[in-house]
Amino acid sequence: MTQGMGKCVLVLIVIFGLAACSGGYAPVSERSINSSTAKSNSRPLPESGSYRVRKGDTLYSIAWRYSLDYRELARLNNIDSRYRIYPGQALRLQFGQPAVTKTSPVRASLPLVVTPLNGRVDGSDSAGSVAVQANANGGNNAPVQENPRAPAAPVPAPAKPQVVPTQTLSWRWPAEGPLLNGFSSTATKGINIAGKAGDPVIAAGPGRVVYAGDGLRGYGILVIINHNQEFLSAYAHNSRVFVKENDMVNGGDKIAEVGSSGAARDMLHFEIRRDGQPVDPLRYLPKR
Repeated sequence: MTQGMGKCVLVLIVIFGLAACSGGYAPVSERSINSSTAKSNSRPLPESGSYRVRKGDTLYSIAWRYSLDYRELARLNNIDSRYRIYPGQALRLQFGQPAVTKTSPVRASLPLVVTPLNGRVDGSDSAGSVAVQANANGGNNAPVQENPRAPAAPVPAPAKPQVVPTQTLSWRWPAEGPLLNGFSSTATKGINIAGKAGDPVIAAGPGRVVYAGDGLRGYGILVIINHNQEFLSAYAHNSRVFVKENDMVNGGDKIAEVGSSGAARDMLHFEIRRDGQPVDPLRYLPKR
């Protein structure tokens, strides 16, 4: 009897071992969208060279997604300094690409609805209303060129403007936890700071909130601050956010709380970008 029971136990061990090897689960780090050693969150430019605006996008978030300077993205698409965009709009992402035309029966002479003051696409009315063009049947369509059949000429890259910072930035650490890992231009493109859920996340410098949402894959709940047009900073994986787009903040203001949204553990992922390009935050943050 004892020998028979031993064989049964051996069979069960083999069965469970095979089940484990078959991929029944994966380590936490593999399930995470962005762990402490995650790959870069920035996306390569699509083959089409263009991006179709979605609800919730802002010009800043699209530029951030592809590591572009939001000012150049605006100039490339003839967008004025209010940076208004609308769902369904096709944006060029690189110079030299032909204009994206939309063949539509809509008459170009019909009026446009007011676009959002904060540049965010959220589908709301009033200050958050979306720019659309009404057609003769009362429907809504994106504005089109006056002559959609005309060939689109490539847009040459303009000379990069000289940026004059509006103020001298005094950077501060956005969280108090220890550093998990440093900057990598090919991986995290920022630094990860350890913390526990609910720890305060503070603005690393004064500026204006230009994005607050969860629309960028790999960042979880994200806040982006424009400090002086030249520098932007980002705060990712938050559990709660206490600011909204267009809010003005001072360095040291609490803007969020540490969390694990889009990550394998509670932490703050922090980035600084200069003219759209990631730079090492440790070059700017004070020594600890």
